Amino acid sequence: MNDNISNKDKKDWISFINSRDKLPNKDLKTQNKNTTNTRSIDLHGYTLDEANKAIEDFINKAFLENVNKLIVVTGKGLHSENEKDPYVSKDLSILKYSVPEFISNNTRLMSMINEITDAKLKDGGGGAFYIFLKKNKFIK
Repeated sequence: MNDNISNKDKKDWISFINSRDKLPNKDLKTQNKNTTNTRSIDLHGYTLDEANKAIEDFINKAFLENVNKLIVVTGKGLHSENEKDPYVSKDLSILKYSVPEFISNNTRLMSMINEITDAKLKDGGGGAFYIFLKKNKFIK
């Protein structure tokens, strides 16, 4: 590798640094694009059957609209009514584990999904998860 920089390259570099024209930040463009294609649903207060039906409808609609990221808020189950049922574990929330399992066992829904991951703290942390959808090839 050559450590010598030509005078022309030095001059061009100084000119670039001193000019007001800067390179566009590609990361900002990507972030803006992703935020416009994000939807969320809050399942607090839903029964298991209601939540499963709502999430199925939500995923189908988002896929048709070419949304690429879904935020699903289930809660952590701290205020769940399952404490009254002696046959349900008090350590597990109903929706937090059952909704992702419902999605994973539904082959039609999974055909639209790239990945399901835990949510970041700002989006609900342990009481939420992300669904990253595939691109709908039939919609332009």
